[in-house]
Amino acid sequence: MRLSIVAALAPVEKAEFAYVRDLVEITDSALSKQVSRLEEAGWVTVEKGQVGRRPRTWLSLTEEGMTTYRRHLAALTAIAGLLS
Repeated sequence: MRLSIVAALAPVEKAEFAYVRDLVEITDSALSKQVSRLEEAGWVTVEKGQVGRRPRTWLSLTEEGMTTYRRHLAALTAIAGLLS
């Protein structure tokens, strides 16, 4: 699940919580729990604000999160290359 969240954030500067929730297809509470863990690890930042009168939460990858994600993708690519 965390890999899916990080993958959703990798191509964008920041994404709204609801967008990531819908893309990853999990509940608000499940996403919140996973984002908290990713934030504790230093991979994701959480920004809260408002659009009009509505509260919003935006998520973004940190530099460390992006570096870790790229390393993980490289490792998966190497493993896949061994299988072909």
